[in-house]
Amino acid sequence: MKIISAEEVHSALSYPALVDALQEAYSGKFSMPPRQVFLLDQEGGKNDAFAVLPSWSDEFIGVKSFTYFPEAAAPYKSLYSKIMLFDREHGEPLALVDGTTVTFWRTAGISGLATRLLAREDASSLLVLGTGNLSPYMILANASVRPLKRVMVWGRSPEKAEAVIAKVSAQLPDIEFSVVEDRKAACAEADIVVAATGSHEPVVLGDWIKPGTHTDFIGNHHATKRECDTALITKSKVYADSYINAMKEAGEILVPIEEGVFTKEDIVAELAEMCAGTATLRENDDEITLFKSVGMAMSDLVGAGLAYKKTVE
Repeated sequence: MKIISAEEVHSALSYPALVDALQEAYSGKFSMPPRQVFLLDQEGGKNDAFAVLPSWSDEFIGVKSFTYFPEAAAPYKSLYSKIMLFDREHGEPLALVDGTTVTFWRTAGISGLATRLLAREDASSLLVLGTGNLSPYMILANASVRPLKRVMVWGRSPEKAEAVIAKVSAQLPDIEFSVVEDRKAACAEADIVVAATGSHEPVVLGDWIKPGTHTDFIGNHHATKRECDTALITKSKVYADSYINAMKEAGEILVPIEEGVFTKEDIVAELAEMCAGTATLRENDDEITLFKSVGMAMSDLVGAGLAYKKTVE
């Protein structure tokens, strides 16, 4: 059995190859039972947790496991993640893959896939809201599927936004990068708006978004929190990575449902339908599209499987 490190994952994965692999996987047959999250100390007042996310395809069986210890003190991290990969035909263990790195790559890969399916073909400007570890991957993934000429980065710390740009600008020399402080103005200028923040309050308002924009919300996993307001949901064609996940964790959708202005049936399609060609996608250049991603185990399987195949070639 092969051990695949974070460094090997970085060397193996690239865009748009991962976007291609994700689109192919979601257009075909796969199985993905509900993920299980276990609180380790329900009576002690801590939020320490252990999670298991299984999935399988015709090629691989995988299970991603992670621990979450939010109060962890140095030298320990708050989150550790590994993906165990098995051969689908014989059940043989193949690899133990660094799950944290795969998560960065595949999360951004799904964003790139949503952009490929929903953004205008001529979309040339991207606004990324958030300056965490995921942000550079979001830029690279989206730049691999649309002819971007301009990328704007917003964060609560301009210094962190500059650091995000420094990580990717050399790889994308034909793109103009800038740090922006005025979110409203930047939203009005962008053809694609991607939010990957830790905010529990909306960072994007519907009144700020111009016709024809594609929006993508990644950072929130809480049923009562959200990165965009109700106005954006009601003026957009709304898509989700998974109906089940969205109805559990996507406050962007659940809050408007609670307010009585949106329903589950108003979600146009989930990702598998979008990739299989059975869903209505963008129909004109004036529509606003919105994709809500919570994260799915199948994406981990695709990323780990691709990393495995690249390292054994």
